[in-house]
Amino acid sequence: MREMDLTAAESKATYDEIKEYVMKHTGLKVSNLYIAQVKRKCGIIERVNYNLPKLDNSKQLKCPPEKEAAIREALEYFRMI
Repeated sequence: MREMDLTAAESKATYDEIKEYVMKHTGLKVSNLYIAQVKRKCGIIERVNYNLPKLDNSKQLKCPPEKEAAIREALEYFRMI
C-alpha cells in the first residue's frame, strides 16, 4: 500500500500532547510557556497572544536546558521541527 503524506494540520501536536509525551519519556512537567519559548526558538510561528503582561518590564521564567531538550525531542517526534 502506498504511504500517505501528512497534511500540515495532521503533523501538529497540541500543547497537551507535547506535555504528555515529555512526562511519559522524561518524567518532567513542562508548562505552556516553556513549550511556546522552545517553539519560538525553533522558528515555529505561533498565533498572536492577546494575554500580554500589564507591565512592559515583567519577568518571564526561562525554560531550563533539560526541559528545553525534552520539548525539542517531543517536537521532533511529532515532526514539527
